[in-house]
Amino acid sequence: MFRRNRADREFREAQRAGQSVLAMHTELPLPNAPGPVAASAAPAATVVPDFLPPDFRAPSRQDVSGFMMRWDLPLVIDDEVHACHCGAYRNWIVFNMRDDSVWLRCPAGHETEETRLDTAWYNRNSGPVDHFHPTLEDGLHHLGH
Repeated sequence: MFRRNRADREFREAQRAGQSVLAMHTELPLPNAPGPVAASAAPAATVVPDFLPPDFRAPSRQDVSGFMMRWDLPLVIDDEVHACHCGAYRNWIVFNMRDDSVWLRCPAGHETEETRLDTAWYNRNSGPVDHFHPTLEDGLHHLGH
């Protein structure tokens, strides 16, 4: 037969002790827990919502026209460096619009939709949102374009 060693025996004893502690906690009442309340008790306290006030909430994806980020390195798509028709191949502004399209803007201001990129690519490569801008020009100025 099998010989059980001392470590196995100690492990099983520790498991039994842990199970008994867990069982004890399910049977005991919670400390400082309110008792049963009668139906004719005083009216309930005002319920405070668990959400931030509207001034502190970040806009949702539906509240903004899109997101933008800088892409300073050469943009490689499908194993080739993407270049604008003006010859620029770095310092892009990448836009992810509400309709899930991705647009690129070169430093000269030429904009084009890039169908080989999608929202998933944008989310993988962008950092957290740090500013919200009321206009496109404000956002471009913030990103240095």
